[in-house]
Amino acid sequence: MDWQGQRESSNVEDRRAAGPAVAAGGGVLTLVAVAIAYFLGVDPRAVKPVIDKIGGRLGDQQQKDRPPPTEDEHYRFSRKVLGSTEEVWDRLFRQNFREEYEQPRMVLFAKSVDSGGCGVAPSEVGPFYCPASKKVFLDPTFFDELEQKLGGDKGDASRAYVVAHEVGHHIQNLIGYNAMLEKYRAREGENGGIRLELQADYLAGVWAHHAAKENPRLFNRADMDSIIKTAQSIGDDRIQKKMRGKAWPESFNHGRADQRQKYFMKGFETGDASKQALDHFFNSNIAPLDL
Repeated sequence: MDWQGQRESSNVEDRRAAGPAVAAGGGVLTLVAVAIAYFLGVDPRAVKPVIDKIGGRLGDQQQKDRPPPTEDEHYRFSRKVLGSTEEVWDRLFRQNFREEYEQPRMVLFAKSVDSGGCGVAPSEVGPFYCPASKKVFLDPTFFDELEQKLGGDKGDASRAYVVAHEVGHHIQNLIGYNAMLEKYRAREGENGGIRLELQADYLAGVWAHHAAKENPRLFNRADMDSIIKTAQSIGDDRIQKKMRGKAWPESFNHGRADQRQKYFMKGFETGDASKQALDHFFNSNIAPLDL
């Protein structure tokens, strides 16, 4: 992935040097089950009851005067990718929604983080977006877990896909799709969440389409293979079979491997960010598992 020439965003905050938020009883919680259930999820507030039950509320023990950002590859890469999403969505919001795009902030953290509105979350929940603070949160060590435990890829294109997926949740928050989720979950149970997750995959593909038009050298075939490998590895069916030996479709909340690949690629191939294209994911005549 040729990302070096991209404009850098000024909206990346590095909290890694501040250390983790610490549980009230001491130590950092390790919640593998939560990681499986809410991997790439929208809102970690849903995880809070589990955290409270087994370890008490995490307190924010981070330093008030944080040291300057760590100028490493993760920090530079995050600024480049977020900068690219800003350029694409600044333009697409004006074209499709006739309004200015409100750029999200992105926070790099280590071990656990106070999300500023969605509670304190451990790294095990994976990358996430908090609608209340309008921030994307990422512990870069996640990508090692993605490759080693889930069978994904930690290459540059795969990492960019993960960031763009979380930015997709921000876009859903701005447009209003997040607010529709409760109604669908009331009717469809856990499967209702698939609508939002597949739409975020699609939005990541839309970003990739337009970013590649601006920079034809940005992605090559190997980059697409890297993204597809990761998209498939985080399908509910793949994760459940790997962790439990069996998949329960009624508990799926992010989509099957084939669905996640399908909608990233559809976004990448079409670049269509119109309301008509996005409404497809909330068509009540199509069940989530049939999308």
